[in-house]
Amino acid sequence: MELRADIMVDINDDAKDGGYRRVEVLTGPGRRRKWSEDDKARIVAETLRPGTVVADVARRWQVSSQQVFTWRREMRRAAVAPLSFVPVVAETPVRAPEAALPLPAPPSIEVGVAGAVLRVTPGTDVDLLTAVLRAIRASAA
Repeated sequence: MELRADIMVDINDDAKDGGYRRVEVLTGPGRRRKWSEDDKARIVAETLRPGTVVADVARRWQVSSQQVFTWRREMRRAAVAPLSFVPVVAETPVRAPEAALPLPAPPSIEVGVAGAVLRVTPGTDVDLLTAVLRAIRASAA
């Protein structure tokens, strides 16, 4: 990165003192820079770290704080850009032979009581289930 210093000398007559001189030294690049998207993303990511001051990051990269805030705003907008329309195309599903499909296991409920696991399937007799649960509880006590 090339740095150059521009010196501007301003001489004006002042009615009281007979004149003054002002010298202004500008440092940094003297032209507009083109930042790549990767560089912009790297700079913005650096500003998003906890405890980071945007002005410090901008100074380190020799860019204005306002420019960094603009990049952050642009990236935030791009992240929440509305989704475009995607058409849905329905196709006829290819069916596998029925003999090749495994039968689904019947749904069950697993109950853990006193270190024992009891699997209960639909249709289990309620009285039998109650008796088994009482027996497990009694044996644990």
